[in-house]
Amino acid sequence: MAETGTRVFHDAQNHRYVITVDGSEAGYAAYTVEAPENDGPAVRDFNHTVVDPAFRGRGLSGPLIRFALDDSLEANLTYRATCSAVEHFIGKNREYADGLAGPV
Repeated sequence: MAETGTRVFHDAQNHRYVITVDGSEAGYAAYTVEAPENDGPAVRDFNHTVVDPAFRGRGLSGPLIRFALDDSLEANLTYRATCSAVEHFIGKNREYADGLAGPV
């Protein structure tokens, strides 16, 4: 579980979601945006997730990825999980499979 003092936010300008611990950047989940197909929603391709080595083992990737996927769904977007961490998260949290633009 993520520790007290964590904050997750969307850095839309840089196409990534960021998690901080006590004000220090601890990690991020980066994405690209794919144009909609056949009048469908745009797709966020989550392609890279990083947790700084100084913050590993603290359970930060789960809340980071959960926030990113929830935010994407709230924006009526679908997503791809080309990042193995996001793919693994969706495999363990199947409620997020419905938002996939393609198979995990």
